[in-house]
Amino acid sequence: MVRLRTGGRTATALLTTLLAVTGCGPVADRTASDLRAGYDSLDGSLAVWPPRGGLAADAAVTAAVSDAVRAWRSPVDDRVHLPSSGILFSGEVDGAPLALVAADVPGESASWLLQLTGEGGRYRVTRASDYTSPGYLVYSDVLPVQTAAGRRYLTSARVERLLGPDGRALTVRDGLTAPVDVPPCRAVPVTATLRVTESLPRGRAADRLLDLGTDTTDPRYPLVRDETGSGRRALSGLDTCVLSGERGPFGSIARRVGDRDAPESVPDSWPLAKVSARSLGEVALGGGEPAELEQLNWESPSGTMTAAVYRPAGGGTPVFSPADRANPLQAYRLPVPGQPLVVLSWRASRDSSLSVPPDTPVLVERPGLAVVPEPERPRTFSVAVTDKTHYRSVGGR
Repeated sequence: MVRLRTGGRTATALLTTLLAVTGCGPVADRTASDLRAGYDSLDGSLAVWPPRGGLAADAAVTAAVSDAVRAWRSPVDDRVHLPSSGILFSGEVDGAPLALVAADVPGESASWLLQLTGEGGRYRVTRASDYTSPGYLVYSDVLPVQTAAGRRYLTSARVERLLGPDGRALTVRDGLTAPVDVPPCRAVPVTATLRVTESLPRGRAADRLLDLGTDTTDPRYPLVRDETGSGRRALSGLDTCVLSGERGPFGSIARRVGDRDAPESVPDSWPLAKVSARSLGEVALGGGEPAELEQLNWESPSGTMTAAVYRPAGGGTPVFSPADRANPLQAYRLPVPGQPLVVLSWRASRDSSLSVPPDTPVLVERPGLAVVPEPERPRTFSVAVTDKTHYRSVGGR
């Protein structure tokens, strides 16, 4: 097993023997301009994504799916490179033709999971999830699928068993699970057992994932790696639809393509892995009941992100800040109803000291944490350490 560096973060990928080969999954009468069935990758002698589904060898279906993928464009108008893409599944599901395509989009260096529905011999792309890296999709072993009956998962040939949110094994047929009970806006666990392969000589008993909910909107992909289970604990009781919104931690930093924002692409702040939370302590504001203040941390396509979470006492609705890229001095705008705040957080030490602008009321101040009312105009705060001072400007929105 080796490490794959992607977009400023490191994701574990089983690459040792996942070698591209020609013709991993042949399709009868496939023309040079059509997609292949399956994806050309091997783990030793195991085809990781072989052709799946009752229509995988149907040349007319393959041609129709290829036509639909050829006509599809990404949000920034890039097209799929068909020779390096593949149909992972093609068959009848819930009474309708379904095709799932791992699509390579070179212009934006991304992989897209395209879900196509067939009718009258023609196919159209009905869902599209952007995996932000050419390898991240096909090096995954569990892919989300949304059908009329609800959430399903497509599994690679490495998956020996898949446990649903209730901890029970899911029924899998031709790589596709039966419908799974996944709530719309809550994170729930999904756990795969991976068989022994050349790249996994001991297999893997628990490959943990989190499903962020069925209301996760395209092009965001809902599955997040959760190797230690810290993400499940961190997101317990939190509304993932709010987390994923444009002002929420996971959706607040837009992806940039070239010199412009690409708001229809997956956000730069979207989580890939290593979601966790650490307590910043209890805070009591305006004489109210103490509330728990947390710092949420996660790995995104462009590096480590953080956010503040304010959990009111008595089970009130949590409040989230937008994402903030990892900095020595974190600054979070926390829109607490009736009292918008700025939370400043840093790693406290004997040599660190916080400086606030004159006439700034400090509601909470303790080592590594300060809470102030949100300034009406931009104000600059700083933390001095032994050999450097870090500055952040906040307020005035």
